[in-house]
Amino acid sequence: MYHNDFIKVAAITPKLKVGNPAYNVNEMLALLKNNRASISVFPELGVTAYTCNDLFFQHSLLKTAKKEINRLLTNNPYKGILIFGAPLEIEGILYNAAFVVKEDKILGIVPKFYLPNTQEFYEKRWFTSAYDIVKRTKMIRYLNQVVPFGSLIFKEDETNLSFGIEICEDMWAPISPGNLLALSGAQMIFNLSASNEYLHKRAIRKRTIVEHSRRNAGAYVYCSAGVNESTSETVFSGHNVIAQNGEGLIETEHFSRESEIIYGDIDLSKIAYDRKNNSSFRDTLNKFDAEAMDVTFELEPSADFTFERAFDQTPFVPKTDEMKAFDKIAALQENALIKRLNHMKAKSIIVGVSGWLDSTLALLIATRAADQLGMDRAQVIGVTMPAFGTSQTTKDQAMVLMKHLNVTIRDIDMNEHVKHHLALIGHDGLTQDKAYENAQARARTMVLMNLANMHNGMVLGTGDMSEIALGWTTYSGDQMSMYNINAGVPKTLVRFMVKKYAEVKFNEQLVDVVDDVLKTPISPELILDQITEDVIGKYEINDFILHRFLRYGDDEPRIAWLIVKAFGIDEDEADHYVTQFFARFYSQQFKRQASPDAPKILDISLSPRSDFRMPSDIDKSS
Repeated sequence: MYHNDFIKVAAITPKLKVGNPAYNVNEMLALLKNNRASISVFPELGVTAYTCNDLFFQHSLLKTAKKEINRLLTNNPYKGILIFGAPLEIEGILYNAAFVVKEDKILGIVPKFYLPNTQEFYEKRWFTSAYDIVKRTKMIRYLNQVVPFGSLIFKEDETNLSFGIEICEDMWAPISPGNLLALSGAQMIFNLSASNEYLHKRAIRKRTIVEHSRRNAGAYVYCSAGVNESTSETVFSGHNVIAQNGEGLIETEHFSRESEIIYGDIDLSKIAYDRKNNSSFRDTLNKFDAEAMDVTFELEPSADFTFERAFDQTPFVPKTDEMKAFDKIAALQENALIKRLNHMKAKSIIVGVSGWLDSTLALLIATRAADQLGMDRAQVIGVTMPAFGTSQTTKDQAMVLMKHLNVTIRDIDMNEHVKHHLALIGHDGLTQDKAYENAQARARTMVLMNLANMHNGMVLGTGDMSEIALGWTTYSGDQMSMYNINAGVPKTLVRFMVKKYAEVKFNEQLVDVVDDVLKTPISPELILDQITEDVIGKYEINDFILHRFLRYGDDEPRIAWLIVKAFGIDEDEADHYVTQFFARFYSQQFKRQASPDAPKILDISLSPRSDFRMPSDIDKSS
C-alpha cells in the first residue's frame, strides 16, 4: 500500500525450522499472500535460520537454500518489495546477505559489514565481512541474473521513495552503514536481524532503533528472529520495531511460536521535510562517502491508503504520561514568567480575565508564579472589562475564578468609554463593523497597560498559538502585551492545561469553576452571541491543520485528505477548513510579526524571531 507519500511497511518474523530452507520458504510464501505492505522484511538468514552454526559449511545446506530461493522467486505472490536474508557464496567464501526482490527479479544483494564475534556471537567462524569484496565487486551473477552487489540505495523512479539495508550488527557500529546510506539519500533503513534476548536488552535495542531514526531523519524498520531459532545457547524473541524521525510507531515482542507480522505507516513527506529543516543533517551531507550504488525500481501506487492506527484528532494533547507532560509544560510557563518578572523588577502582574480558557490559564500561571516568588497574591490584579458583547455567564465565571484564587479584582465597565471613543472618531456606535469590535479590544489593552504603569507591573498576554495562527486577535488590542505566556500553547492543549491545573495545583472548588469554563462555547464577545467556532470552525480541526503544516510540512491537498481520514467529514468540508485556515494564516502574518516575547513550549512555534519567519505581504492568491 503506497499512496500520497505514505507507504505501508511490514516486519515479519516467520515460524521456521533450523536448517530446513524448504519449510522456511513455504512459510514465507504463505505470509506474503494477502500482505498489505508495499515493502516487507524478514529476519537475518531467514531462509536457513540464523542458528545453523557449522551447517553453514555444508554444501548441501547452501545448495538447498539457493534452490529454495529460486522457488521463492518463481512462486512469489507478492507485488511489493521483498527483503529476506540468506547465506551467499562468492568464490568459495560465505557472506551473510540480504536479498532485495521485486516479484521474480533480484534488485540487489547487500552483504553484512560488521560481524559480531564476542560473548555469545562467533559469526566470523562462518562468514566474512563485506568491506573488502565490495571494493572490487559491484555486480554478481546469481540464479542467472546479473545483480547489483554491495552498498546499495534502492530508489523508486520519479518519487521520494528510497531505502537502504543494514544487517543486525551493522546497526550497533559507531558509524553504521545505515547512517552513511541515509546521508546518501536513503529515507528508510531496513534491518534484518537475529538479535538474541536477555534481561534489559529489549529496552536498549528499541532505544538504539529509535535513535537511529532520529539521527538519520528517516524511518527504521527492524525485523528480528523469533523463538523457533535454536535455543542451544541463546533465545530469540521476535522483537520487531518500526520507528520514524525519533518516534517509535509500533513494536512487538511476544515470544510467539507462530508467525507474526507488524505493519507500520511511513510518512515520506515528513522525512523530506525534516531533512530540509535539519541544518545539522544538511551540513553532514557529502562529508562521508557511503560509496553506494543506486538501484532503481518501480512500485505501483495504491488507489487509497488505509492507516494502521487511527489519526490522533488532538495531536498536541498528551495521551501518555499525562502528568509528566503537564508538569513539564507548567514548569516551562511558570519559570518563563518568573524570569521575566525578576528581570523587569515587576511588583505586580496584570491579567485581563474574560472568563474564557486562555485568560484562565494565564491567571493560574500568574498565581503560581507569584506564590513561588513569595509575592502576595493581591499583587496579581485580575481585570474584568465588560463591554458590548460581554455575557453575564463569562463575567460571573471570571469573578468566581478570581475570588477563589484570592487575587485583586478590578471590575471596569468599558461600555461608556468605548461609546465615547466611537463618537470621537465619528462612528455611529451601532454599526457592528470591525471598528465597533476592535475598539473594545484596543480600549481594554490600553486600560491594562496603564494599570501596569500605575502598579509597577507587567501586562500578561493570554492569546494562544491557535488564535495567533488564525489571526483571531485584534492588532494592538489583545494581540499586544508585555509578555505572552500562552503563545506557545495551541487551544486544544490550553484545555488540557487548565483542567490539569485545577485538578492538581489548586483546591476542589476551583475544579467546578474550571469545568464551567471548559463547557462554555469560546467567544471574543465583541458582539452579542458571538461564537468563535461558528466563524473559524472547530479548534480541534484547526489545530490538526496547524500540526500537519508546522510539524510535517504538508501541503493543502494532503492536509485536506488527512482531515477526511482523521475526522470522517466529507471532502468539501475538509477543503473548506483548509482553504479558510490558510487564507487567514497567510493574511495575518503582520500580526505575528509584531508579537511580544513568549516562551517556546512545544517543538514548534510561530515566533517571527525564531521558528517561523515569513514576509507579511506574501501573496498566495491564484
